[in-house]
Amino acid sequence: MIRRIDLIFTKLKELVEFNKEGISASYISEELNLNRANVSNDLNKLVIDGKAIKIKGKPTLFIPVIEENVISNVSIINKFSESNPSLYSAVEQAKAAILYPPNGMNILLLGETGVGKSTFASLIHRYAVEMEMKDLESPFITFNCADYANNPQLLLGQLFGVKKGSYTGAEIDKVGLLEKADGGILFLDEVHRLPAEGQEMFFTFMDKGVYRRLGETESERHAKVLIITATTENPDTALLKTFTRRIPMVITIPTLKNRGMEERFNLIKQFMMEESGRLGQSIKVSMNSIKAFLSYNCENNVGQLRADIQLACAKAYADLLSNRKDEIKMSSLDLPSYIREGLYKETEHRKLWNKLIDINKRYCIFDKDEQGIIFEERTNDENIYEMLDLRTRELKREGINGIKLEEEIERDIGDYFKKYMNTFSDKVDVTNIKNIVEDDVMKVIEEVIIFCEDELTIKLDKKIYYGLAVHISNSIDRIRRNRKIVNPKLNSIREEYKKEFNVALDALKIIDRKIDIDMPIDEAGFIAMFLSYNYENLKHKQNDVRVIIIAHGVSTATSMADAVNGLLGTKNVIGINAPIEEKPKNILEKTKEYIRDHEIKSDILFLVDMGSLTTFGKEIEISFNVKTRTIPLASTLHVLEATRKSMIGYSLDEIYRETLEVNNLYDNDVLDYKPEAEERKLAIVTVCTTGEGGAKTIKGLLERNLTLDKNLIEIVPLNFIGKENIYERIEKLKRKYVLICFASPFKLDINYPQFMLDDIMEGTCTNDIQKLIDVEKTYVKMAETLDRQLKNIDGRTVLKDIKRFNTTVTEALDVNISTNILIGITFHVACMIDRLKDKEIIDEFEGKEDYIKDNFNLYRIVKNACASINTKYSIIISDDEICCLMNFFDTRIVKKN
Repeated sequence: MIRRIDLIFTKLKELVEFNKEGISASYISEELNLNRANVSNDLNKLVIDGKAIKIKGKPTLFIPVIEENVISNVSIINKFSESNPSLYSAVEQAKAAILYPPNGMNILLLGETGVGKSTFASLIHRYAVEMEMKDLESPFITFNCADYANNPQLLLGQLFGVKKGSYTGAEIDKVGLLEKADGGILFLDEVHRLPAEGQEMFFTFMDKGVYRRLGETESERHAKVLIITATTENPDTALLKTFTRRIPMVITIPTLKNRGMEERFNLIKQFMMEESGRLGQSIKVSMNSIKAFLSYNCENNVGQLRADIQLACAKAYADLLSNRKDEIKMSSLDLPSYIREGLYKETEHRKLWNKLIDINKRYCIFDKDEQGIIFEERTNDENIYEMLDLRTRELKREGINGIKLEEEIERDIGDYFKKYMNTFSDKVDVTNIKNIVEDDVMKVIEEVIIFCEDELTIKLDKKIYYGLAVHISNSIDRIRRNRKIVNPKLNSIREEYKKEFNVALDALKIIDRKIDIDMPIDEAGFIAMFLSYNYENLKHKQNDVRVIIIAHGVSTATSMADAVNGLLGTKNVIGINAPIEEKPKNILEKTKEYIRDHEIKSDILFLVDMGSLTTFGKEIEISFNVKTRTIPLASTLHVLEATRKSMIGYSLDEIYRETLEVNNLYDNDVLDYKPEAEERKLAIVTVCTTGEGGAKTIKGLLERNLTLDKNLIEIVPLNFIGKENIYERIEKLKRKYVLICFASPFKLDINYPQFMLDDIMEGTCTNDIQKLIDVEKTYVKMAETLDRQLKNIDGRTVLKDIKRFNTTVTEALDVNISTNILIGITFHVACMIDRLKDKEIIDEFEGKEDYIKDNFNLYRIVKNACASINTKYSIIISDDEICCLMNFFDTRIVKKN
């Protein structure tokens, strides 16, 4: 069935062929015999969607947009949201407030000093103009209540205006800011400095749209103004309840430290670009300076970051003018000491290198005329070896030595190889490699790679093939220049990747023989790392962890071990009985004897029931120099989980941690107390068929590609143990989590969004998953706002019912609805229920009968969905209110693909 909006768009395109100036809504309604209000609504929806253009006049005319000729213009607020993902919920709330019929919602912005509340308010105004909710010339008036806080009368006069003679010194009539903001937005910063009298005057205005100048008693003035307020204080204590109740949309702006490394980099980039524009020249900034700006303690948030960058740019410009430098160039030594301290913070530099910049770059060049940042390369011979030299010196300067130093360097090497290989696209072929590697060297490299593949019986992944080729070329060039090659983790690589390391040693001999150079053994460590990263060798490493049960009783431990071994078809579990009358010392000796007789050298997980048995692990570690962990109060379920994990190769610590979770995973169905929905975390479930290691790999991939708040959401790996019980495990997970979606290599028969493994690996579904997460996060934020605003019902409770209402309607209509519209619907329904509980009169919906008649199917769906709300809250939702709700779904729905 063709949708009405599609029919109208087709007719618009048809009619405009005969009238290029445009077509009116009345003309189309007559042509199609449709209700004019519906046609007008759909035409405006087409304008919002960018499919039509509105030509203002009498009558208003519309012309279609020919899609082939349209250049996609992303809304400025959407661009802002993309570069500031932590503000996604705030942006969606702002969009919902602006689009809320008929004139938008008043807004309260919360946040510390300098987080960007003023900037955000300005952005809201620009969005309102963009969406034609405000005219292009509509005013945006900003007023800081703190400027006049010591003179309340003058403050109120500034806002509301003054009548001549109202107080001493009022010699003329004075227009207030509220009057100047008519048709636009008034932004009141530091609103908590507004006196109680002023708050009362404002809530009267927000209720009725009328106000008086100071000194006026009879006449009333009218204005159409959207109020945006902002405060650094707790509104519950700093503002009147009657005032905050008139501001239904409360938006929290996060602090800079809660906005993430990537967002902070985007802010630095933006401010640097702005300064480049002011100076009319590019600005070259060292990587150490970038790292300092990213990590220093910026107490006053975004405002201070902007000011500090302006100060640093001004100093660099002064150096240019005084001829101390021949370009605008900033190094970390030029920065104030409190910013330079950022270089020594414990911020993970790997995150910085992997996501934002590259380890082989020296400078970022910011230029207002460039689309992006230009990165200035290091010289060709400065590669991993220079990076390691510099990184070692940096860590030692920070006082990091010994094992900690080795761990840091090991992670850097790992990150280098991952990034090095990822720089080579699947589209690169050997011809491209030969363009950057000498012919004679390339021949040797090809021989080395063939040798390695044959010896390891593998086929190197294309990315690893190219990465290894360029790496060996760089190493040969380095030896020719008499530069050292040092691998700080040579011993650990040799131990962990024995087979690959031995093959790499033989590969060095080929290079030595063919090119007549002497490659050091350290280089074998790097080659072994490449070989170990090959996808054939990325299977989960088998760990030999022994599971030993020690329990009181004549046969308790052995019975438990026999049961688990029988269930899993293994002999991995060992049971050592501890009769009640036998001394703990004798039991310990019996345990040592068993370990000694069976020559156990691997890690051991002890599962014990109680008492002094819990101390055996430490004694065993000292006596046999093996690693142990001990879990007390062990049950058969614990033993079963631990043994299963040991069989599929989990490490000791992984088995220990996940076995401790066994009660949470398995026992929810027998708990006397089941958590309410608001107490459960959100969860994405990853499923695999080859052991939970595969699910964990998917989990790691999602964690890298998604913006996650770990306080709200988890990624839960789930092993597919036969189709007959996967759904039972999902049911148990539902008791612990609110499930968002599933990531799986195959389709499951579940009523949740599902994403296939290949789409996840290629990143094609990342945005869809992120949107699901952001919608749920937005609902969480809304719960706080509703709790604050509603008088007669509990905000968190009603939110669950409204979410159910939204789902019922959208599924019945088979539509997707944008987040900001969902927010609008949710606030509307919540406030509607609150008003009905208070017996308030509901406004009539104009043209109700015709609207219901023309949209009867939608009316039926919405009315049915309202039935459960009527019952639960003992209210009656009238047809007028149902028509208001229909209007949300009718004019703003997007058909599912």
